[in-house]
Amino acid sequence: MKIAHVDAETGFSGGEAQVFLLIEGLRDLGHEGAVLCPPGSRAEAEARRRRIPVHPVPMASDLDLGAIAGLRLELMNCRPDIVHLHTGRATWLGGLAARMLSLPAITTRRMDKPISHGWKQRVTYGPLVARAVAISAAVRDALLEGGVAPEKVALIHDAVDMRAVESLPDRKNARSALEAGEGAIVLLALTSLVRRKGLDVLLDALARTRKRDLVLWIAGDGPERASLGAQAERLGLSERVRFLGQRDDVPDLLAACDIFVLPSRREGLGVSVLEAMAACRPVVASRVGGLGEAVVDGRTGILVPPEDPESLALALDRLAADPELRLRLGAAGPARVSEGFLASQMVTAYDKLYRSVLEERSES
Repeated sequence: MKIAHVDAETGFSGGEAQVFLLIEGLRDLGHEGAVLCPPGSRAEAEARRRRIPVHPVPMASDLDLGAIAGLRLELMNCRPDIVHLHTGRATWLGGLAARMLSLPAITTRRMDKPISHGWKQRVTYGPLVARAVAISAAVRDALLEGGVAPEKVALIHDAVDMRAVESLPDRKNARSALEAGEGAIVLLALTSLVRRKGLDVLLDALARTRKRDLVLWIAGDGPERASLGAQAERLGLSERVRFLGQRDDVPDLLAACDIFVLPSRREGLGVSVLEAMAACRPVVASRVGGLGEAVVDGRTGILVPPEDPESLALALDRLAADPELRLRLGAAGPARVSEGFLASQMVTAYDKLYRSVLEERSES
């Protein structure tokens, strides 16, 4: 098969990482992939780096008629068997372009927020796509509650490639290179700096912890960077919080940290949590969206209520004071990831779904 993947984002976050993980996995099965994305985007650069065919198309807004025409032209040029749409804007614009060419399309939804019941959503999840894939049970429930027909909804978890984290750098060397203090218990938050991720709650929780040797590394970038820095200073945490910016040394960060934290207000799944569990790191996360599905409370980590810095602080103190508990929870991580969150499992599921959609098309 040839699959055209449409992504409208200019940046590069967990969703885009999943797109390329899928494309490369499908390539190993003999399928050909192409990426349709905005010119100058990180996805365009990544596709070229990986030698994946890329077709730049500006997608300025949902009302961008030129984008629909551009996507239609590029789809005509690359002649895919099926179109896979990623992100809301890509689903709308790419879905219309695919519909004009009578190409079957599916979309993957990664957000667990409620779906509106307006005409646009009815069109999107009606005639434009053959399937709507949810990356977690929470996202699936949001689709169903939003009125998407049950027969159109599929569940395929986002995933991690265990090979990327199963051979972590030496912990002592990693901590030395990253200047982790002697005896420090390092909390790692690896995420976009946006309000949805609850990093302000994490800073409030850190200020309430009893263990003074707890330090926090925040790896990532985003619009909340300045306000989070001001909050850390206001709470007297400047010496205990490090903002590392966008990083490409995730294995080193995972090797150096002691506890992984993701206190999101909303979360479709949380691939960074899967990476942490695959790397045998205990997780503290909010019981929201797909996080409550990926992390097994008491087995691979501790789940706390969202927007609750006191509960979060208690969980952090508990793990900080109990190295045996940290070791036990971390050790259970890889087995949990293997229960449906492996890249190979995701690729196989999408391969099966594509074939099912094309089969239905041939029979109609």
